[in-house]
Amino acid sequence: MTLVPALGSVGPGLIADLERGLAAREAAGLKRIRRTLASPQGARVVVDGRELVAFASNDYLGLAHHPDVVAAARDGAARWGAGAGASHLICGHFAPHAALETELAAFVRPCAGARALTFSSGYLANLAILTALAGRGDAIFADRLNHACLNDGALLSRAEFVRYPHADVGALAARLGASKAKRKLIATDAVFSMDGDLAPLPALCALAAKFDAWLVVDDAHGFGVLGAGEHAGRGTLAHFGLASERIVYMGTLGKAAGVAGAFVAAHPAVIETLVQTARSYVFTTAGPPLIAEALRAGLRILRDDAARRAHLFELIARFRSRMRGGPWALLESRTPIQPLVVGANAAAVELAAALWNRGFWVPAIRPPTVPKGTARLRITLTAAHAREDVDALADALADLAPQFARTGSA
Repeated sequence: MTLVPALGSVGPGLIADLERGLAAREAAGLKRIRRTLASPQGARVVVDGRELVAFASNDYLGLAHHPDVVAAARDGAARWGAGAGASHLICGHFAPHAALETELAAFVRPCAGARALTFSSGYLANLAILTALAGRGDAIFADRLNHACLNDGALLSRAEFVRYPHADVGALAARLGASKAKRKLIATDAVFSMDGDLAPLPALCALAAKFDAWLVVDDAHGFGVLGAGEHAGRGTLAHFGLASERIVYMGTLGKAAGVAGAFVAAHPAVIETLVQTARSYVFTTAGPPLIAEALRAGLRILRDDAARRAHLFELIARFRSRMRGGPWALLESRTPIQPLVVGANAAAVELAAALWNRGFWVPAIRPPTVPKGTARLRITLTAAHAREDVDALADALADLAPQFARTGSA
């Protein structure tokens, strides 16, 4: 075998430039570290060789290792194989994909006659929505705390990108009123992933109607969790009792649904536009059909098992009650996301490390994921946790509080 000769190593300047950037990140307390799990997701996990109580996962209903979901994935692999083989528009759209899309559309119902379209990730889904529905001459109006994928989709669309202060309906109205754009889109998280608060969706929907705009709702952290009674688990639209043909709804399937992927549900004309023109749909290999089968099983549990949500919301109330009066600000959140704002990057990392040493995995979140000066612990509660888990974490935080106050780390 003849080997092609090397054309020269990377110049020292290129490598040194990257190394300086990495060193600067570490010095600023921004270095990220991957942890390796040696167990399934759950309240207790084995990570980096240690067994810990995990308050880090978005598996809000504890479905990632549910036996029915695992069995559906196993049976799906046996029937359909491991991979899809091609994009949905070539030969990769299987019967389980079609069935899942029908079931999702009927479940969330953002408008009468809605269709749904599945994606391999929420990132791809949001890129699809924003680049297919907006372009040059249009404008996208985005909450300043939106997830990065909404921001990236807006930038890739080549539309004017207009940001408004977090949840500030008045500021958004002023920007919409001043815009001369041909087509307008309002884009927002439904549940903000680092704060846990809800977007003012009724007011945003009213503005969308007033200014004839699309309302793009990223419900990554509300789908499966929010909604009550017969609408339990249907998400933030159900929580507010909203439905409209101008709503384009995105839900992720790797959080409360327990598996992987995402979907968009909207008016059939919107979905068909995505099928025909959205590059992150057209030019992506379809997700494995076994994943669709697992998701169908997860959706059935999500829809029918009210006890899981009841337990989850009991834990949320319990944790918030235990944390009153502590030295750190616990942000207002009615969701499983319970952020404890520490402030400085180093302080958040130190507090997370102290909890790790006590057997708790709680991630420290730092800029640019959150604004400068608001580094925090992002504590996530799940239906897999027991009351004792929540009490143990609250006890550990209470025990650490004086130490951090003395050292000035908090």
